[in-house]
Amino acid sequence: MRAIWKGAIAFGLVNVPVKVYSATEDHDISLHQVHNADGGRIRYQRRCEVCSKVIDYEDIDRAYEDDGRTVVLTREELKSIPAENSHEIEVVQFVPADQLDPMMFEKSYYLEPDSKSPKAYVLLRRALEDTDRVAIVQFALRDKTRLGALRIRDDILVLQSLLWSDEVREASFPALETSIRISAQEREMSAALVDSMASDFEPDQFTDEYQEQLRQLIEAKLDKGESLDTEETFGAPAETGEGEVIDLMEALKRSIEKKRGGTAEAPAKASGPAAKAAPKAAPKTAAKSAVADSAATKRAPTKTATTRTASTKTAADSKAPAAKTARKGA
Repeated sequence: MRAIWKGAIAFGLVNVPVKVYSATEDHDISLHQVHNADGGRIRYQRRCEVCSKVIDYEDIDRAYEDDGRTVVLTREELKSIPAENSHEIEVVQFVPADQLDPMMFEKSYYLEPDSKSPKAYVLLRRALEDTDRVAIVQFALRDKTRLGALRIRDDILVLQSLLWSDEVREASFPALETSIRISAQEREMSAALVDSMASDFEPDQFTDEYQEQLRQLIEAKLDKGESLDTEETFGAPAETGEGEVIDLMEALKRSIEKKRGGTAEAPAKASGPAAKAAPKAAPKTAAKSAVADSAATKRAPTKTATTRTASTKTAADSKAPAAKTARKGA
C-alpha cells in the first residue's frame, strides 16, 4: 500500500504522527467505452464552452454559480483557507460506539505510526481499548473538511470518515404512516423464518457473482481470439491543449502504418516513383517526337525530288509534241 496522506493525531497535549492509507479498494473489473463500429476508444475532453479549446488541468479553476452569477475561485484562494491546509487529526470527544449510526459511515483508512517510537500511537490505542469508546475527530482531506471516528481494528487505529448531520436525508414515506394490523400468527411465522436462517456473519462466504461471470466472459472471448490490438483502438488526439486540429495527412500516415506494420514513410515511398515517372515519361515522348520529325524531314526532300523529276518529265513530254508540230509547220 502507498500512503495517501501524512498528518498527526492531536490527543490533548499528545501528538501522534501517522501515515494514512486507504483501507478498502474496488474489485470491479475496469471497463471503458469504445465505438461499436470499429472499437475505437471513446474519451472525454475538458472543453471550454466559450473558446471551444481543450483545457489542460493546470489551467482549470473552481467556480460557484448562484442566481445567474458565477464566482471563480483560484487554487491560491482555496489554499488560503486554513482548514484546507491542516494536516492535523484533532480529537474533539470520546463517545460510545453504539451511538454512531452506520448510515453516517463513509470511507475507512488505516493509520500507521510515522515516528521512530510508536509509544504515543500505542498509548492512544490503549486509551480507546480501556474506555471502550470511539474518538470523534475533525480533519481535512482532499479539499474537504471532514468528521471522523477513530477506532481499533486488529490492533490498528482505523479512521472512518463520517457524513455531516445535514448530509443524511430524512426519510418520510406517507405509505408507512397508515395503520397496518399484523396478526400474532404472522409474527410467529416470520420469527420462525428468521431463526431458520440465523447464522454468524462470515464475509468470506459471499462473492461478487457478477464480476466472476464477467471475468469468465472476457477470458472466453480472449481464448476465441475475439479481441483487438489495443494500439488500434487508440487514435491520434483530435486537438492539442491549444485547440489546434491535428494534421490530416499525419493521421492518414499513422493509419496506414498501423495497417501495414511498416513505417510512416511507406506511403510516401509508394507514391514517389509515380511522381518521378511523369517527368521521365515526358523526355521519352519528346525523343519519339524528335525522331518522327527527323524522319519526316528526311522523307520530305526525297518526295520533293521525285515530284520535281515527275514535273520535269511531264514538261519534256509536253514540249516534244510542240517541237514536232513546229518542224512540220516549217
